[in-house]
Amino acid sequence: MGYRKLRRLSGHRRAMLRNLVTSLLRDNRIVTTETRAKEIKRLTDKMITLAKQGDLASRRQALAYIFDEDVVRRLFNELGDRYRERPGGYTRVTKAGYRRGDGAPLALVELV
Repeated sequence: MGYRKLRRLSGHRRAMLRNLVTSLLRDNRIVTTETRAKEIKRLTDKMITLAKQGDLASRRQALAYIFDEDVVRRLFNELGDRYRERPGGYTRVTKAGYRRGDGAPLALVELV
């Protein structure tokens, strides 16, 4: 299939994932549901790969996806350099129990 629909309309899903990726890159870790975490991992790894390339076209692609310009600046200045030698796997998903309200499985997503 390629991606998870997450029971959202396409516009809502895209905005939600963009927000979560922006938050992860800004805060280095977030807690969300497991299925969202798996999608965020894919997208965040793509953004860091763009930062490793470091050219203007990559920066513009990242700006088209990430909401906050300060996060893109940090992505290209700090994270691109930090993961320069790493071949992949920039994020880690760890199970974090179950949500109290509805019992949804939670996961901690963090940058390695």
